[in-house]
Amino acid sequence: MSSGPQVLVAGVSAENEVSGGRDAMMDVEEGLSTQIEGQSSASTIPGSAGGGGHRQDADVQMGDASTVAGSISDNDSAIGGVGSYAYVFMNPHNRFLILGSSFLNEIVEENGRTYHVYKDGKYMLPNDEVELNRLDMQNKMWSITLDQKLHLAPIGSNPQNVLDIATGTGIWAIDFADNYPSAHVIGTDLSAIQPASIPSNLTFELDDAEDDWIFPQKFDYIHGRTLATCFKSPLSVFKKAYEALAPGGWFEMQDMCLQRSDDGSMDGTSLKEWQEHVQKATAFTGVPWTNVPNYKRWFIEAGFEDVTEVTFRWPSNQWSGNRKERLLGAWTQAQIDNGMLESVSTRLFMMKLGWSQEKLDEFLAKVNADTKNPNIHAYSPVTVVYGRKPGSS
Repeated sequence: MSSGPQVLVAGVSAENEVSGGRDAMMDVEEGLSTQIEGQSSASTIPGSAGGGGHRQDADVQMGDASTVAGSISDNDSAIGGVGSYAYVFMNPHNRFLILGSSFLNEIVEENGRTYHVYKDGKYMLPNDEVELNRLDMQNKMWSITLDQKLHLAPIGSNPQNVLDIATGTGIWAIDFADNYPSAHVIGTDLSAIQPASIPSNLTFELDDAEDDWIFPQKFDYIHGRTLATCFKSPLSVFKKAYEALAPGGWFEMQDMCLQRSDDGSMDGTSLKEWQEHVQKATAFTGVPWTNVPNYKRWFIEAGFEDVTEVTFRWPSNQWSGNRKERLLGAWTQAQIDNGMLESVSTRLFMMKLGWSQEKLDEFLAKVNADTKNPNIHAYSPVTVVYGRKPGSS
């Protein structure tokens, strides 16, 4: 059994199958022609208002607390007795979650946003429906960036055991499980926000990747995506991944940095000031968001071989002369229009920097305007690093 308590989710009717990000993704070529024709920096993505993949019409089969608790065996060693798991929490997707009362007392809600309750405060971004929709859009950007691939590591066609750390909405894990029916996929996260209806070869677990890993099996592939905001010591997580892999197994990190410009066009802007405030606030949390450039070196230090680094750019809008980057810029704007700046800033700025909501709103309006300015050539550096544990499977 893996570390951390299990999460039990009420069943979803079969006709409301969740298929991950794939069903919600518009055709890339259609998106290119739709978004680039007008050359507008403030763009609208078809279907973005509804999110990028989370089904909001799922018919969740609900029950009261006594009914759900009654289905749990008193001596189930995986989840503990009913007495210690008496708290029922309804998450933003309206699903029952049975969680240990030792760490869960109530929903964490601040300034109109909700946050994870397990290890509250470790991850500073929200987990509400607005944020989940934004993350689905981000998943679409990864799909475009990687040419519809889920990974770049050469893992072969028949992986058996796969782990997705900090799985978030679970879309990547769902798609991977669908595409690799040979694999048993585990997705772990601090937030129990994943869909209830999932492929039969996929499970989700509530877990912290910085805790000890006690999985009984060794993995053929371990994946992490957009985790620069998550770990105090990425190197320690990379070393855990190394130990958890079977010989010849692959570990891959897909991540991004805060925005920059190569021509100085960000200098003196509110966008540049925002990034400086973000770095200051994250320093107070002990989780600096500046670690991605170290990933390749840390892979090698952890013991991986055949370490490969591939880089991309996600422009802030459609300023780029590159066709794919213009589409990615349009999707960046879709994220911003669906609350990206607020998701990143609200808890960080108000809790760590002492800002008021009014001050934050006024400042983010200026930042938002800068992100839409095609004369500001900002982009987020995007990096994929993968490496192999020595030996053969």
